[in-house]
Amino acid sequence: MEGSGDEFMKYRSPLVSRYASKEMAYNFSDRKKFTTWRKLWLYLAKAEKDLGLPITEAQVNEMESHLDDIDFVVAAEEERKLRHDVMAHVHTFAKCCPTAAPIIHLGATSCYVGDNTDLIMLRDGFDILLPKLARVIDRLADFAEKNADLPTLGFTHFQPAQLTTVGKRACLWLQDLVMDMRNLQRARDDLRFRGVKGTTGTQASFLQLFQEDHDKVEELDRKITEMAGFKKSYLVTGQTYTRKVDIDSLSVLASLGATVHKICTDIRLLANLKEIEEPFEKEQIGSSAMPYKRNPMRAERCCSLARHLMALVSDPLHTLSVQWLERTLDDSANRRISLPESFLTADIILSTLQNITEGLVVYPKVIERHIRHELPFMATENIIMAMVKAGGNRQDCHEKIRVLSQQAAAVVKQEGGDNDLLARVQADPYFTPILGQLDALLDPKTFIGRAPQQVARFLSEEVKPVLEPYKSKMDVKIELEL
Repeated sequence: MEGSGDEFMKYRSPLVSRYASKEMAYNFSDRKKFTTWRKLWLYLAKAEKDLGLPITEAQVNEMESHLDDIDFVVAAEEERKLRHDVMAHVHTFAKCCPTAAPIIHLGATSCYVGDNTDLIMLRDGFDILLPKLARVIDRLADFAEKNADLPTLGFTHFQPAQLTTVGKRACLWLQDLVMDMRNLQRARDDLRFRGVKGTTGTQASFLQLFQEDHDKVEELDRKITEMAGFKKSYLVTGQTYTRKVDIDSLSVLASLGATVHKICTDIRLLANLKEIEEPFEKEQIGSSAMPYKRNPMRAERCCSLARHLMALVSDPLHTLSVQWLERTLDDSANRRISLPESFLTADIILSTLQNITEGLVVYPKVIERHIRHELPFMATENIIMAMVKAGGNRQDCHEKIRVLSQQAAAVVKQEGGDNDLLARVQADPYFTPILGQLDALLDPKTFIGRAPQQVARFLSEEVKPVLEPYKSKMDVKIELEL
């Protein structure tokens, strides 16, 4: 039957089958993992040869010519026999390279390929995420600049508060994203290579290979670290690099998840108010039962996945805490899941958020109506001050405004009517001296303070420098599968 292939007969992670980008899915793939193992064995052989071990150019060339032609069927058969994934791939590689077989993995332990590959994948994962985060910041910065002086109701406790602007609110989102950018860059730059450290981190096997020459062992570590593209290696390790590195990496991703959850929750709240909406395709269906609905499904997806991303950081926290002495193997199965899933989840969140920020729709007339509904209450202090300037008594004016405000509030809350405070003020002879000023006193742009100036300065001083290294990668558009 068509479409009844084996892939539909077993669980597939939606992070790969449904969401994540091809480049991030490849970064944590078996192909990337095991070709990296072979590259690491090649680096080891090259460095050992350069430092005087009896390894021939022919052996090195043979290894180099078989980095990519992995027979995964043979590797699986070897692993079933040996119950050891690294040795299975040593044997599989050796079958391709019979001349080099005696020196593959010489002096190394499993963590030489396992841990070093994980560090390469973490580094490359950050390198995939950083430009994506930069593009989200870039799109949101454009949105903030465009709406820098568009007044909107501010909310505290999700209750109407003093006015802000649509652009200033976007800068609150941007500030968190800029902090995430710095955190991700720092975590990426802090990564070091495990290098060659031996079974318990003492480099004893390599010291033996080089006949107690400490300098050559250190040079071996340095050479391989450089070949792998790292500036430094960890000076001390147990059998593994400290699992605190995993905490550091997943913590910044979890923090990014919290930021995205907050932003997308705000968008969902504003969508309910009909002030802002995420992009909506011409033929997209919001609800199977309610045709009029325009559900914020992209923002909801981000929130859903962000919760998973925030939860994953607990895995490396627990893993580090139980790494007895030089290491215990109960980290392995957990890390196979938590490390890739964190990066895959962050990847799709950023792609989705880029899509959202590229197509945010603002409804100024709805925003204006909401302001008009609340502004008379907020303008009472301005009205009082204008009356005092016109010769009135502050206490008398305050009492007048208090009574009229409560009457208007009753109309809004008890009768479901519109806020008629302005009409009540206009009808009261007491306020005759300032009637000509009312329009100016109720101009929303007089209530937004320095919001537009704050937007301009923030975008110039905080956002622009962060985006500078990624200018060449800004043009990538997201075609989001929903």
